Order: sequence, then C-alpha cells, then structure tokens
Amino acid sequence: MDTSTYYDFGTAAERWGRAQQFFEAQEYVTAAGILEGLVAEVPEQVAPRLLLARAYYHSARLRKAETELLAVLERDPVEQYARLMLGRTLERQGRAADAGPHLRMAAALAGEFPDRG
Repeated sequence: MDTSTYYDFGTAAERWGRAQQFFEAQEYVTAAGILEGLVAEVPEQVAPRLLLARAYYHSARLRKAETELLAVLERDPVEQYARLMLGRTLERQGRAADAGPHLRMAAALAGEFPDRG
C-alpha cells in the first residue's frame, strides 16, 4: 500500500484520530506522516501542529520539532506546553542558552515562580 495514500485517506477528523492512535502506540514516524498532511491542510490549527512537533521530538527529528513549535508559538505565544517543549527540544540539541528563556516562560505560564528568598 502506498503510505501517502494511507496518510491522506479519510476526513480530517478520521486522520486526526488515526494520528493520535499511532502517536499513543509510539509509532511517531507514522503519526508524523499523517499529521504533516493535516497541518498543510489546516495550518492555523494549533493542536495538529503541536502533536506533529511532539512526534518529531520523540522520533529525534529535533530541527523539525523546533520549526513546528515556533509556528505554534507564532500563533499562540502563551501556549505553555509548546514553550516547555521548545525549551526541551533546544536543550536536546545542546542549545541550553537558547532553551533557558523558553523554559522560564513555560514555568511562569504554569504559575511556577522561583522563590525570591
């Protein structure tokens, strides 16, 4: 079976559900393949793009994860989980200095503030 046909088969809602199932089964590459089409179809929606970023992260495609997370944050700058994930993605790439501001922002958005002692 041609995988691109499988990835594109069904309604957007059916593909979203299928992508979530593959993600939950830790089949991140397959989930990403489905989500890439969804994101191209509905680029303004944050949820498919965030799940795509997570699939990229878990399949060690960190630059792609970073790109998707930046796109999420462009649409929703206070998306706490995207900030946290971007920080973790940057850390995993050995870019701790770049990660720091995103991790601090994620903590602040989650209501975690450092003690001022």
